[in-house]
Amino acid sequence: MSNQAVDVEILGKITRVNCPEGQKDSLINAAMDLDQRLKEMAERTKVTNEVKLLTIAALNISYELNAAKQEQSDNAKMQQRMEQLAEALEDALSKVKQG
Repeated sequence: MSNQAVDVEILGKITRVNCPEGQKDSLINAAMDLDQRLKEMAERTKVTNEVKLLTIAALNISYELNAAKQEQSDNAKMQQRMEQLAEALEDALSKVKQG
């Protein structure tokens, strides 16, 4: 799979990044999301240092990703537990029917 160069704008600055073919729209949407987050954060916090803004945004995004991964893991554990309980219930019901 080949890459294509895509220009994205973040905080008013154009950056050219390589992107796998077929992923241009996703990359542009991600850049727009990051740009919006940075602008909102700058407005809320009055921080003007771009490196500091980017660092805080990266930490926030990393936190959100970790929280989503944990939730997904918790959901998988819950699903596994529900399957175990359903199996135990089926076993108990079959024993009642037999006995």
